[in-house]
Amino acid sequence: MTQRLSVTEKASALIRGLAEKHGDLLFYQAGGCCEGTQPQCFEKGSFYPRMNDALIGRVEGYEFWVDRDLFEYWKHAHFTLDVVDGFGPGGFSLESPLGKTFKIHYRLFSDEELRDLAPVERMD
Repeated sequence: MTQRLSVTEKASALIRGLAEKHGDLLFYQAGGCCEGTQPQCFEKGSFYPRMNDALIGRVEGYEFWVDRDLFEYWKHAHFTLDVVDGFGPGGFSLESPLGKTFKIHYRLFSDEELRDLAPVERMD
């Protein structure tokens, strides 16, 4: 199956460090302005996906949810979670105090990948 999500080694290392400090995590990519311009990392249980949001995969074992409207727009694209130096909009994400910002790189799936896409789960 073609996975919808991957993670860079740099982002994986940061996620492992955040998990050591904060415990279980949850990622959310919103579709609006400000905090929606980048993926956010939260302590699991401190943020809840909305009805019909899409769980597109896991990074280091932690759920990565995408806003329902954003997913409809990007459902034909692969997401790669990365991290860059800098303070992103909002500052609510756990990496912000470290001077880091998670970032998504998108690429369209090939026709072959589209035929074999992993299913998404939806929030009830």
